[in-house]
Amino acid sequence: MSRVSVLGAGSWGTSLAIVLAENGHDTLIWSHRKEQANEMNIQHTNVKYLPTTILPTNLKATSDIAEAVTHAEIIVMAVPTKGIRETCQKMLQTLNKKILFVHVSKGIEPNTLLRISEIMREEIPAKFIEDIVVLSGPSHAEEVVQHHPTTVAAACENLESAEKIQDLFMNQYFRVYTNQDVVGVEIGGALKNVIALAAGAVDGLGFGDNAKAALITRGLAEISRLGVKLGANPLTFAGLAGMGDLIVTCTSVHSRNWRAGNMLGKGHSLNEILDQMGMVVEGVRTTKAAHQLAKKYEVSMPISEVLYEVLFEGKDPHQAVEQLMLREKTQELDASYDF
Repeated sequence: MSRVSVLGAGSWGTSLAIVLAENGHDTLIWSHRKEQANEMNIQHTNVKYLPTTILPTNLKATSDIAEAVTHAEIIVMAVPTKGIRETCQKMLQTLNKKILFVHVSKGIEPNTLLRISEIMREEIPAKFIEDIVVLSGPSHAEEVVQHHPTTVAAACENLESAEKIQDLFMNQYFRVYTNQDVVGVEIGGALKNVIALAAGAVDGLGFGDNAKAALITRGLAEISRLGVKLGANPLTFAGLAGMGDLIVTCTSVHSRNWRAGNMLGKGHSLNEILDQMGMVVEGVRTTKAAHQLAKKYEVSMPISEVLYEVLFEGKDPHQAVEQLMLREKTQELDASYDF
């Protein structure tokens, strides 16, 4: 049995805390809202994020981050990308030992263009980091809590650390594979949200399966192009953190990014969408980072580029689709992947 603290009590953090508690680990989940922690302890529910789920009675909650840090030998970071730095800084007031960190958020920080593991290493002194493992893959929280079969990847350059996390989470409904390509797993997890926004917009515009299949396929191509440029293994993008996560996020009504894109295609403004969603839509912020990365590394990312124009420059979605369709003709396969 391991002592694990999950930082972040949204739908994904809560579902992973449930997996850990059901696996018999001494699990504590941290919420920045005292009333939410009280609800989880007393009523064993998290109505805002998982309204029909009853939490295991051995899952405990706290709104005191110092308590969560002191409790843990393993910390699961499940806060949105924009909250990673602040949460790391809060932890530093209590950290006094080496911790094995797992992060499960999917994004890239605009302007710095850092992946989440890089942000964490920038904020947390090395003397407190046993290792950082990325857990990513096609995994809707709403299905995990129903024990629907789910498979994800645990990525770390140190295979032994990845295997520890594999053992921590794995059970009869939650299967974990190991992967040593941290760059590829983080890039795939982050950029699939951008393509999912575009996929939702395609559905919102009323286009059919042809358009959506093309978008997913060409979206995977541009994710792979950027990932390989950054040093990723191209085969990672054919795996769970690439193709797998892209498919589930582009096709499911559980996906916040798909839902936001769908509203975008139906003519809603970005501000209207974010107000109505009431939860973080990681793909919006990551679209800014993708736009900056494409320019910095001179990588062709046409879907991400036109989505950036729709979100932040007021381009009409119909015009964006026409712009993509009328691009200069080219070959389908990119020889630069060097398979």
